[in-house]
Amino acid sequence: MRILVVEDEPQLSRILTKRLKEAGYSVDTAENGEEGQSFAEAVDYDCIILDILLPIINGFSLLKELRVCGIHTPVLILTAKDAVEDRVKGLDLGADDYLTKPFSFDEFLARVRALLRRRGEDKDTVLSISDLTLDTTTHIASRAGRTIELTAKEYSVLEYLLRNKGRLLTRSQIIEHVWNYDFDYNSNVVEVYIRYLRRKIEEGFKQKLIHTLRGSGYMLKEP
Repeated sequence: MRILVVEDEPQLSRILTKRLKEAGYSVDTAENGEEGQSFAEAVDYDCIILDILLPIINGFSLLKELRVCGIHTPVLILTAKDAVEDRVKGLDLGADDYLTKPFSFDEFLARVRALLRRRGEDKDTVLSISDLTLDTTTHIASRAGRTIELTAKEYSVLEYLLRNKGRLLTRSQIIEHVWNYDFDYNSNVVEVYIRYLRRKIEEGFKQKLIHTLRGSGYMLKEP
């Protein structure tokens, strides 16, 4: 899952980014509304965290523009304003939820998970293929009943493969969904993490699940 945080307060932006990454999400950050709009129009995000009091373009204007442009990514508004009219305005402009500062970071993460489920991409909390399962709530993977320990990035790559099982995923698609906007596309990190996953979920099993289509990409499927 890839999330955009549009927040001009550096400390809060850093904390939000840290907590989201710890939860296994890939995160891009923008410090003003204009930059946030550029990111949102260039990348298909799973969720946008949007502050209201932003420089250049405020959050309300940015939200309105995104919806006019047909971008329906779930938006969670963060605002220091607690007046009812501000919350109503945000929801009327197309926001999906809001949190008033200060807030609990545990509640923040719960709201993000709820938005992702509501979008429909996270409706099934347990993803599976053959005897491999991945619980997207607990982030626990297992194969044939054996628990598999995954790092945050290994989890993100495996989740993306499972959500697209039977479908060819190019290297660029995996990079764009799992890593950040400023990622070095010349890096071989995708190949490295595919190798890590194969070692963890395939060694000791006759049935191989991750298939390489040389020069094209990767596919998770049963033989």
